[in-house]
Amino acid sequence: MGWLQSLLFPLKKLWFRMHSAPRKSRGIYILYEDVKSCPDEDVHVLWSILVESHPPQITSRQ
Repeated sequence: MGWLQSLLFPLKKLWFRMHSAPRKSRGIYILYEDVKSCPDEDVHVLWSILVESHPPQITSRQ
């Protein structure tokens, strides 16, 4: 019975992930286009500080 659960659990997890509402996983980077189009140098400096303070997250696949 354990092998059945080991087979069904990943499929159930995949099913829920594919059929759930999309999450905004991009975080602060959704603002990138707005910052890029802004002519103010102060905005670009603040953006670079913000990006440097939030290193990219590496997702581990198990």
